[in-house]
Amino acid sequence: MEQMTPKDILARLVGFDTTSDRSNLPLIDWVEAYLSAHGIAAQRVPSADGQKASLFAQIGPDVAGGVLLSAHSDVVPVAGQDWSTDPFTLTEQDGKFFGRGTCDMKGFLTIMLYAAARASKMALSRPLQLAISYDEELGCLAAPELIAAMADLPKAGAAFIGEPSEMRVVSGHKGTIGIATHLIGHEVHSSILDRGVSAVMEGAKLIDWANRVNAEGRAARPSALAAPFDPPYTTAHVGTAHGGTADNITAKDMRFNMDMRCVPGESLADWQERYLRAVRALEAEMQAVHAGARIDTEVTFNVPPLVPETNGAAEVLARRLTGDNETHVVSYATEAGQFQEGGYSAVVCGPGNIAQAHQPDEFLSVAQFEAGLKFARDLLDGLAA
Repeated sequence: MEQMTPKDILARLVGFDTTSDRSNLPLIDWVEAYLSAHGIAAQRVPSADGQKASLFAQIGPDVAGGVLLSAHSDVVPVAGQDWSTDPFTLTEQDGKFFGRGTCDMKGFLTIMLYAAARASKMALSRPLQLAISYDEELGCLAAPELIAAMADLPKAGAAFIGEPSEMRVVSGHKGTIGIATHLIGHEVHSSILDRGVSAVMEGAKLIDWANRVNAEGRAARPSALAAPFDPPYTTAHVGTAHGGTADNITAKDMRFNMDMRCVPGESLADWQERYLRAVRALEAEMQAVHAGARIDTEVTFNVPPLVPETNGAAEVLARRLTGDNETHVVSYATEAGQFQEGGYSAVVCGPGNIAQAHQPDEFLSVAQFEAGLKFARDLLDGLAA
């Protein structure tokens, strides 16, 4: 494979349409070939249907205490967005790289590949490890299997998950759980609605449950772990709801997803059970009117929070490399919590601003890209020391 600049690598990666509903295998094929050209063996972790794959690799000695760099390969859709350029062609303009995934997070994936090629020519005393996942945008679905597959590698001393943080060191984030909720009512003409069960009207009670717990959280004094977050409490949210067939029929069905974002120090399992208690109580009321009414639920994603570590190895190293000594936490979830749950000291640290992620004309500034490349060079110098 011909010598490629970091910009060349980024352009190649952006050119792969890895929207989450598509296969990422063309990108994985290319990444595997790129690593192989630098003498680096990689291992795939295929999805159950074989249409996608994660990938991991190690460069350097087979010893513990190295550093792991992690990125996801999938991107969000561009459908319905008004782009000024082709989203799958890298465009440089006014000190910015435009393209889907430049910020979230093919910019960091480029930095990982740049670091791997550079590391292959160095005498490292501790290894550099790479982890590339899929379906992060659907709820961090692939990372647990990827982390499990890496169990035979020597445990890295620090894991950097390169979500856009403007190269600031993010030491904590909320966890999140999604519960698909399907209410099945009993249809009657709305003039005799007391004999029916409206899935829509009953579902509104569960949506109002979210309003109530949000109000409780807003009024409560936050814990020390929760206080740095905005907002400093666990939130519940319903973004879309669908149901009913006509204005004069009690709705047979209603579907929505209850999304809860949990602050560190609180349990996702406890919040799940709290919601399910409300579901069971409402279901009993529905069945008192019609025995066939019910509420079905299914957990669609469950991502643990990233809990700030006291003198954590990843945070200490990231602060040394970036010079950032401020405290940063975010209210969205990443795979960092999953790596931490898998036994790694982890932080989020990557180029770009989350405000540009998922947007039309998504971009990564050239300055942020260069800062990420310098981060990689300094990291490798430390691994070679």
